[in-house]
Amino acid sequence: MKRAVIHVKGRVQRVGYRDEVEEIARQLEIAGFVKNIEPYDVQIIAEGEDSNIEQFIRQIKIKRFPINVEMVEVQLKEFKSEFEYFKIKRGEWQEEIGERLDMAGKLLHKSIELSTESVIIGNKMLDKQDDMLDKQDKMLEKQDESIVEIKGLRQDLKSYMEERFDSLEHEIVMIKEKIGMM
Repeated sequence: MKRAVIHVKGRVQRVGYRDEVEEIARQLEIAGFVKNIEPYDVQIIAEGEDSNIEQFIRQIKIKRFPINVEMVEVQLKEFKSEFEYFKIKRGEWQEEIGERLDMAGKLLHKSIELSTESVIIGNKMLDKQDDMLDKQDKMLEKQDESIVEIKGLRQDLKSYMEERFDSLEHEIVMIKEKIGMM
């Protein structure tokens, strides 16, 4: 059994980091606490099985927006069995709510930025689709022209063949008359 005193630096306050740490601790059956410390860091005291503490230390190095752990300082100490479970030590409720509102505002702003980018990308895609539709329209026009040409050729060929057959029939009749078959 081990006890780890951990100091975490980076973007770890007002970004949901303590909640993530608490969930990791719960999954690994680690007892202790996590709390914000001034000015921008987080302190964690964690107690548990050696392998679980090692895994815990690896998993709390989160780099997923909006969390960005830059440095984790770990001091391993003697296990004290001081805690029954893992919890978040929170500050004054007004401060905690203010921090959450600040973060909600940042996330809302980021969401609006992403939505704006999505609209721009969507408009570009619509422009490209319009270009493709224009090209398809031109191809259909060319197909229509080809069909008209083919129909014209077919009509010309039909007229020519009819004239030719009429001429052949007339010649056959003349040949028959000359040889006395008629």
